[in-house]
This record gives sequence, structure tokens and C-alpha cells, in this order.
Amino acid sequence: MDAFYASVEQRDHPGLRGCPVVVGGLGGRGVVAAASYEARAFGVRSAMPVREALKRCPGAICVKPRMSLYRAVSSEVFSIFGRFTPLVQGLSLDEAFLDVTASQAALGEAEKIAVEIKRQIKECTGLTASVGVAPNKLVAKIASELRKPDGLVIVGSADVTALLDPLPISKLFGLGEKTAARVEKLGIRTLGELRQTPAARLRPVFGRYAEQMRRRAAGIDERPVSPSVDERQISAEETFESDIADHERLVSELIRLADRTCSRLRGQDLFAGCVTIKVRRADFATYTRQRRFEPPTQETRVISRLARQLLQEWLRTQPNAALRLLGVGVSELQGRAQPDLFE
Repeated sequence: MDAFYASVEQRDHPGLRGCPVVVGGLGGRGVVAAASYEARAFGVRSAMPVREALKRCPGAICVKPRMSLYRAVSSEVFSIFGRFTPLVQGLSLDEAFLDVTASQAALGEAEKIAVEIKRQIKECTGLTASVGVAPNKLVAKIASELRKPDGLVIVGSADVTALLDPLPISKLFGLGEKTAARVEKLGIRTLGELRQTPAARLRPVFGRYAEQMRRRAAGIDERPVSPSVDERQISAEETFESDIADHERLVSELIRLADRTCSRLRGQDLFAGCVTIKVRRADFATYTRQRRFEPPTQETRVISRLARQLLQEWLRTQPNAALRLLGVGVSELQGRAQPDLFE
């Protein structure tokens, strides 16, 4: 979906159409959840502090998020996906992978299916979507980003290299900003250059994943669309009104966030096998730490204990750090697990 939250607000409030809209927290520590394309023209992007967004775009109109509405619209969009294939892997409220390989016999070629999906989304929700059609998930994801908004990019098997090679490495799905900067220091700026670079030269940056990154730069991706992955992670996080340095208070806040996360986990009757904490210092440096465990659980007691251990280990490395944000997430989700006999 194109600028999903902001587009919903512009749809529902005609006075916002054509205006730079920022959806996000309205407090002093608010963060941008979505920005309209008019706001993006000023360099505003999601996850940016609202204060910074308003510096870049003083005329931006700030709107408080309406998550229940966005979830309802998302359900409409995903119900449309289900008309074309049962193989739908949601990445978020506004993004999904669809495998239409087997659908083509009845519904026509993939391009025709993509056009019809876009038409039905527009008709049903009044919103636009951008679609990438390609032989695999990686290339389809990249293609979907190339002609936003309301884009449609078709990539045949023979055209993958020609499409990817000129693109900057920042377009590679899963390559973080900091890692991309390290790659650029090697003089590698395009996916074509990354594809042709010997794995040995890439190892200082990617370690044992060097060859895998070369293959990804070449558009090679054998991962299937996994419809069982409805929600990859459940999490709760909070940006504090003022930075917190007191360790006891941080632990208290962490336990509260773990309880919120586990309540959502139990609400969906899911069990988690991995816990992650997210820490953001006052200078915006952000860290994550995670730990896998057995057996999977949905108990607050277990999740909060592991999260507390992770936080305390991190605090030992930076004992004087003041935090502006803290989060707890769980992943490796599954349905009801076998009970532990000795629990």
C-alpha cells in the first residue's frame, strides 16, 4: 500500500489531500508512523522524530494514528488477496507476498492478476497499491518499490540482472543502513558491483553470509511464500517523555512492556520461541538483543525474566546510558505448544 496510514487519513479528510501529512505521536517525543508523499518530498520518513519532521517540513499537518481503523482497512485488503491465492504471507498491515503460480491457469497471467488486485483495492478502499511481479520474493519486493505510488513493475526471469545491476545497494531488501555504509566504503555502490565482488572481499562486512549477499544482489532467492507466517513478531515499545537512566525504573518499564506483549500473545493464542529487547539511547543510537528459548511460551513470567536478563547485560556495557525508548518483542511464533511436563 502507498503511504498507507497517511493515505487513509487523506481519504477520510478531503482537506488533507495534496497536503504534507505526518501520522505519528503528537507529544514531545513523538515518532513518525507514516508520511504522505507530499511530506516525503521534504525528506520526512517513518521512524523519524516528529520534531525533526516539522523542522524539515514546517507546513506538515500532524495527525494522531487511528490503528483500529488501519487494521480494519488492512483486513479489507487482505480479503482481496485471498480471492486470488491462499498463499499470502503478510509482512505488516500494508504489505504482503502473494504466490500466484498456481492461480494463473484459472485467472490469467501474473500481470493480469496484479492489475485486477490493484483495481479491486482501489474500488473497495479508495486507496492505491504498488505491485512488483517477479520470479521470487526478493525481486518482487524490490520491484514494488520502484514506481510508487500506484506502481506496477513486471520483471521476467531474463530481466532480473538488467533491473537490479544499476540499483544502489540500499535497494537490497534486508540490508541495513549501517551495513550499506560499510559496503560503500569498499567502493561498492550498486547491486551489480556487489554481485561481481569476490566473496572473500565481502567477508569483513558479511562474515559467513558473504556468498549469500552476492546471490541476493543477483536476484537469487529460493524462499517460498509462507502463509503460516501471519505475524512475524509481536511487540510493545514506548518512547519516554524524558530520558531514563535509573536502572530500577528501566527494569520496571521493561516488565510492563513484557506484560503488554504477552497479553497480545495470549490474545492470539500463540507461543513464542524468541524474545528481543530494543534499546534507544538519548543520542538515538539503537540496539537490539535477543535470546531463543525452549519450550515456546506465552507466559509473562518467562518472557519478562529473559528480557530483564538481556537488558541488564546491555546496561553492564553502558552503565551510564540514558534511554529514550525501550521495547520488548517476541518472535518465532507458533500455535499451541506441547506442555512442559515439569513446568
